[in-house]
Order: sequence, then structure tokens, then C-alpha cells
Amino acid sequence: MIQGSGGTVAITSVERSWRRALTVGLAIYGVWCMAKPDEFHFLDALDLPIHESGHLVFAWGGEVITALGGTLFQLIVPLAFVVYFWRRGDRHAASVPLWWVGQNCWNIARYVADARAMELPLAGGGEHDWNFLLSVWGVLPKDTRIAHDLRFVGAVIVAASVCMGWLALAASGTGANTASLAMRKERSQGGARRAR
Repeated sequence: MIQGSGGTVAITSVERSWRRALTVGLAIYGVWCMAKPDEFHFLDALDLPIHESGHLVFAWGGEVITALGGTLFQLIVPLAFVVYFWRRGDRHAASVPLWWVGQNCWNIARYVADARAMELPLAGGGEHDWNFLLSVWGVLPKDTRIAHDLRFVGAVIVAASVCMGWLALAASGTGANTASLAMRKERSQGGARRAR
């Protein structure tokens, strides 16, 4: 069982095993993403349409909010899943989209670092969001420093999510053992009562 303030989510030992494997896989994939920040990663194919949809979702807010909307939506979508699973009490499940938030920080950092160079291909052409935003805010010359900081934030979030996932599984194993012992004790007492 995975317990939390939002309730209890029961998991089997098989599910615990694949969740462990997922957590290890996310840790390994995270290290690879950090080691090769300028390469395409398979989640980039998911992040891009979410980013582009964010421009439409935030189109009501004027030029700056519309430009920022892509990045905001890239963070809001996985955070919505974090909140959903956290409220259900499934801390391990919440750690997975939290990992995705960290990965998105790396994706965003790559885009921010390109603000002056503008070498990345843009979906559908158009204006470079971060060139525009950093110019408006008067910090365009600091694009690579800001990107560096975003990469660091992403690394902290990824590390925290992996630790959170692992600790949630460790706690669920303890809870499951306690629940299993309680069920066995209840069954044995029930059998003893019937024998009387």
C-alpha cells in the first residue's frame, strides 16, 4: 500500500517491482538527459505540442503572456498530474510527473540558451519566444546564464523526484508488510473463533 493524506492506494508486489524499475529507469534516463542536453530526447516529441498548445491557451493575455504561455503550459501539464496523484495519496505516481517537470526545465533551458543565437528550428517558423521575452525583460545577454540556472533547477527536481519515488516505495513496502501481518493475524483469530 502507498499511504498518504489523500487516502491509501494498494499495490501488489509485482506492481512495486515494476515501479522500482520505473524509478531506476527515470534516474538513468535523467542522467543521460543531463549528460547530453543538446540531443533530442523522446519526451521532446511530447513537450513540443504541449508547448505550442500553451500559446493558444494563454493567447488572451497579450504578447508577453502568449509568448510565455508555451513554457508555462509545459510546466502546468505535468504539475497537474503531480497534484492529482498526490491528492490520491499515491506519492510514487506523483514522483513520475514531477520527474517530467524537471525534464521540462532542461527542455526549456535549451530553448532559453538559444535566445541570442536563434539556431534551433522553430515549429511553424515565427518568433523565438525566449529571444522576445528576454529582450522585453532586458536580460537577453544573460540567456546562457539563465539556461544554466534552469538546468540546475531541473536537476534538483529530477533528483528529488527519484528520491521521492524510491522513498514512497520503501514506505509502501513497510505498510504492505504491516497490513499483511494484520490480515494474517485477523484470519488466524477468525479461524480460532470458529473452532470454538
